[in-house]
Amino acid sequence: MLNRRWWDVAVIGAILAIAVFSFLGFGPAEQAARLVVLAALGLFVIGYAVFARPEIGPAPPTWRVPVFLAIAFVSIVIGVAAGPFLSMLQVVAYPLAWVITANRRQAIIASVGIACAVFVGYLIGTGLTVESLISALTTAGFSVAFAIALGLWITSIAEYGEERGLLVAELTQAQAQVEALSLDRGATQERERLARDIHDTLAQTLAGLVILAERAGRQSREGSTDAAAATIATVEAVAREALAESRALVARTAAVPSDLVFAAALDRLAERFRAEAGLAIVVELDLDDSAPLDREAQVVLLRCLQEALSNVRRHADAKRVTVRVQSTEGATLVEVRDDGRGFDVEAARSGFGLDGMRDRVALAGGTFEVISREGGGTSLRVRLPQAAVTAEEAR
Repeated sequence: MLNRRWWDVAVIGAILAIAVFSFLGFGPAEQAARLVVLAALGLFVIGYAVFARPEIGPAPPTWRVPVFLAIAFVSIVIGVAAGPFLSMLQVVAYPLAWVITANRRQAIIASVGIACAVFVGYLIGTGLTVESLISALTTAGFSVAFAIALGLWITSIAEYGEERGLLVAELTQAQAQVEALSLDRGATQERERLARDIHDTLAQTLAGLVILAERAGRQSREGSTDAAAATIATVEAVAREALAESRALVARTAAVPSDLVFAAALDRLAERFRAEAGLAIVVELDLDDSAPLDREAQVVLLRCLQEALSNVRRHADAKRVTVRVQSTEGATLVEVRDDGRGFDVEAARSGFGLDGMRDRVALAGGTFEVISREGGGTSLRVRLPQAAVTAEEAR
């Protein structure tokens, strides 16, 4: 509605059509009346080009609007007075009035003014009689009523479209904000995941290296060269494992060997902690071969076992640890039980290990439980549903 070129085509086309039909028998027959009709049409075109056309657009209306309306009033009065067929100018005048005015009230007033012009023109052209008065009132009344109704309807549609546009813009902005928040949350989750992986892999391996290095130093000072050499060999093996873990973290893969076989990986993990801490670790493995664990589930379980054994080594002061992995109906149960000094499960903790395990298992859709009492050892249980862990959750 605010395209000036479209309005140029509409106005010029309507004026030319009115002029042509006026000379084809629909207008006045007298030559002088025809000239008056042409003058009225020319005046209307000049008013449109000079005053109405610059007002078409989103800018607020200026003084040109009332000037054009006055010119349109005069041209319609003159044209209808010369020939009633010139009332067809309403077809262009009414839409222009609704486009260039500021609001509905002004548009309605302008429409009434155009209807009055038609009414006055009829009375001038046909004379002040009852028949002409009825004809003028009927023509002007129906035209203004139709114009106002159509104008209100189109205006409501335009306003509805603008509201929809604003809502779409707000929705787009809200979606952008949600996307930004999602990115922030994803970054936070990625940092938490990386912190868990570092804690579960490199941090524990480095802690084991420190213990082994202290043992090798003590054995060397005591003159136990063979024992020191064996410990140094273990240090080398653990350091290589740490290197492999760091490379796996950089590659954003699970920090376990790529040729992961759960039973073999569990044996290597137990052997490592036997060498590092001198623990008697008993592994009981009872897995269902018909429902093998997928790689992601193995990663979650091995991380929990690694963290549990690390906690036993650092805090439990235990001599014996039993690791039991068992397949149950639709789930895999892992239990790590030690004979250490135990602790108060409800007491406040400053470490990250148990909470990290709990989060990892929760992401995998499993359950996590710690049973312990002071002086009575600790039992840690993880129950993980089979085929419930996705790659994204494991990562």
